Amino acid sequence: MKITNIIYYNGAHQKICRLGLAELFLEVQDALLSLSVELKEEKDANGGAELRKMIDAKFEALGDWEKISAGGIDWKKKLRYNQTILVRLGVELQVSARSDLLVRDIVHFRKSIDDGEIDVGLVIVPDHKLQRFLPDRTPCLQDATRYIEKEFKEAMNYPLIVLAIEHDGPGEILQKQARKA
Repeated sequence: MKITNIIYYNGAHQKICRLGLAELFLEVQDALLSLSVELKEEKDANGGAELRKMIDAKFEALGDWEKISAGGIDWKKKLRYNQTILVRLGVELQVSARSDLLVRDIVHFRKSIDDGEIDVGLVIVPDHKLQRFLPDRTPCLQDATRYIEKEFKEAMNYPLIVLAIEHDGPGEILQKQARKA
């Protein structure tokens, strides 16, 4: 995959550096960059859920990332320094759902930051190019920034990062999930 854009809110970049979260942030970026994703470059042709499975598998392979199945942040990891200082990064993946669920992710981040469960929240979304080839309601970078900067401005008070991804190039269709009756 490619990383096409990274946007920081409310001192997230400084917090990543100051708290020693750079190692975790780079681990996420390396995992994404090492993931080879080719798909059919045709509007709405590919399944976002399949892409989500591929990214989830990368997180599982990294080790020590805690996956939350429902009702919380998708992935969390903590680092401990000198047996006393604990820092945590939370990651939400929005590559396979409706764009309005980004607000739900922001609410998860707000609660987790307020409760001291994470220090910085990172949401991963397709960039505009990748989004065209996924189901039509899949969010993209523009949706994420619109929700954070205009529709849910409270989000700008939290240390959040939006990271946009793009596929590597043309290939076979990523299968769509069968619809439930």
